[in-house]
Amino acid sequence: MPAALKPLGAGFLPRISAVARGLGATLDDGTAARIATWFDLVATWNAKVDLTAARSTDELADLMLADALIIARHEPGARSVVDVGSGAGGPGLALHLARPDLHVTLVEPLQKRVAFLRTVAGELGKTPGTGSLRVVRARGEEVAGGTRPFETAISRATLEPGAWIELAARLVEPTGALWVLLARESPPELAGWAARVDERYVWPLTGAERRALRYERE
Repeated sequence: MPAALKPLGAGFLPRISAVARGLGATLDDGTAARIATWFDLVATWNAKVDLTAARSTDELADLMLADALIIARHEPGARSVVDVGSGAGGPGLALHLARPDLHVTLVEPLQKRVAFLRTVAGELGKTPGTGSLRVVRARGEEVAGGTRPFETAISRATLEPGAWIELAARLVEPTGALWVLLARESPPELAGWAARVDERYVWPLTGAERRALRYERE
């Protein structure tokens, strides 16, 4: 079990602001407060349920929020997005909060984590905006090939990059896009796909080097 995280309530707000500021993003007060509520629930539940390996408040804020803020500034409006292996909610839940126009589906196979995500959704209520949030208990492979493919697929560390890009290509419609989030790995390749966005950045609080690539069909 990872080291204990402590619920901080509004004490999370300075970290949330620091992550956003460090990545050149802006979060209004209402959004920051909703993220703080989510972080508080992560810290509370993590004492009994293995939700995150974050060992500190700084790690939690970077891990849950930073990648989503990068994705948020590149995604077109009102798209349907699937996050595979959502765990404690990063990056899909953070993306839903930062971009309330998006229709986000969180896919997670473990029942305890699904229960957590549904609890968070209930605590936060309907996010102000035209988008939506849905939690599905399933594996990504079970969702692929569904009757309603998504417009964008994201995941972080659920599969190694080469396996993820192959699965993600099955999750999205012909004009869809997929994100690959990397630490030190080399970008994967898939025939017929090319990276249209390739952004390198540093997590503001912990200094971890990251890279986000958005692939589209050639």
